[in-house]
Amino acid sequence: MEFAPICVYLVISLLLSLILIGVSFLFASSSNSAYPEKLSAYECGFDPFDDARSRFDIRFYLVSILFIIFDLEVTFSFPWAVSLNKIGLFGFWSMIVFLLILTIGFLYEWKKGALDWE
Repeated sequence: MEFAPICVYLVISLLLSLILIGVSFLFASSSNSAYPEKLSAYECGFDPFDDARSRFDIRFYLVSILFIIFDLEVTFSFPWAVSLNKIGLFGFWSMIVFLLILTIGFLYEWKKGALDWE
C-alpha cells in the first residue's frame, strides 16, 4: 500500500502521454506529402551539397562512450564522498575496486591504441 501513490502517478503519466500522442496524430496534417520541399533537407536556402547521412569515424563513438563512462564515475563519486563517514571501510574499498576496474579498462584502451587519432 505504501507504493500506491507512485503507481497512481505512473498510471496518470502514462494516460496523459497516450492522450497527448493521440491528439497530435488526430490533428496532424497529412498534406505535408503534397509538398516535397518540406521533406527535403534545408541547407541555408541551397540544395543539399551532400548526403546528410555521412559516415562517422568509429573513434568519435569511442570517445563519447568513454565520456559517458567517466561521467558516470563522477556521478557515483559525489554521493560516495558525501557519505564516506557513514558507509565505513566496506564502502571505501568497494569504491576503490570500482575505480581500479575503470582505470584498468582505460589503460587497456590506451594500450590497444584506441585513443590514437593517427
